[in-house]
Amino acid sequence: MSNHIMNKKGNLNENPLVSIIILNYNAGNLLLDCIESILHTNYSNYEIIVVDNASNDQSHIKSKQKFSQIKLIENDENLGYCGGNNIGAKEAHGDFIIILNPDTLVEPNWIKELILAYEEFGEGLYQPKFLATTDHSILMSTGNMIQLFGFGFSRSKGELDKGKFQKHEIIGFASGTCLFTSSKTFKKLNMFDSFLFAYHDDLDLGWRAAMIGIKSHYIPKSIVYHPLEGFSFKWSPFKFYLLERNRMYCILTHYSRTTFYKILPSLVLVEIVIFFFYLKKRMLKMKFKATWDLLKNWKHIKEKYREIQNYRTIEDKEIIQNFTNNIDVPLSVSGTFSKNLFNKFILKLSKISRFFI
Repeated sequence: MSNHIMNKKGNLNENPLVSIIILNYNAGNLLLDCIESILHTNYSNYEIIVVDNASNDQSHIKSKQKFSQIKLIENDENLGYCGGNNIGAKEAHGDFIIILNPDTLVEPNWIKELILAYEEFGEGLYQPKFLATTDHSILMSTGNMIQLFGFGFSRSKGELDKGKFQKHEIIGFASGTCLFTSSKTFKKLNMFDSFLFAYHDDLDLGWRAAMIGIKSHYIPKSIVYHPLEGFSFKWSPFKFYLLERNRMYCILTHYSRTTFYKILPSLVLVEIVIFFFYLKKRMLKMKFKATWDLLKNWKHIKEKYREIQNYRTIEDKEIIQNFTNNIDVPLSVSGTFSKNLFNKFILKLSKISRFFI
């Protein structure tokens, strides 16, 4: 295993600078606790950049007062997860960047393990193992997965950690809760897509990365703690709207037209099921809003499709080998009966659809 990593200038660097970008929006004391945990990291060469999305709780001001060494960037408006983190990445000086949620806590060796993984596996997008903040025996993610119809989910979320996922794996996409990559790779991928605003942004990044041969990795020796439900948006109508809009956006821009038309009958059936799901949740307005937003931005979608398809080097048939047929919907969202019924339907439909791609 190499002990050296190339820096931005192409020179060997034994102790590369890591830029940790924390996007804040009214995170309160969670932000301060997150920074405090970072300061116990056993890797010394890092910088902390806090990007504030126009918070009104003064959490960013308090963090700067308590931790003078951090770099604070204050946005005049809420630019969302994508826009805010992109600003932080542009101001980063590190050979590597870590996108980190403000409601996380980190183990001291988290950075070292990610760098060791990069040395072994090379260019890629990396995520650690996530455990619940309040109960370290509960898994929050052992890798994030992409389902064939564009759904994203955290594998093993809410399950008891029985030591099953203790080895490195190639996964669907690296979670934006804590995402590690080289600055060069992040810029090569043109960072996050600001159109998405929030949610499915990491799925989009991982999918686009796979289209040019850049893989996503799960590194279980790197440990990060995260609450059972994130503080931002929770399961609000706005979140339902963004998840559905962004899922369809990715399908429309990432799959080739040939693939899209081959699975179109299945996608129509999925849309019908989702319609009734949103109806049951009394969120039908959000489903219509998501669809209307896509129609309003059809010109942008066509331009983004051409952009992505022009730089891709890997075909859909190869990419979807790493996609799942199943999807794990949280019980808090679906309920046991609906979850089982939906999962069985999606599983069978996905298996059938694969034959046509």
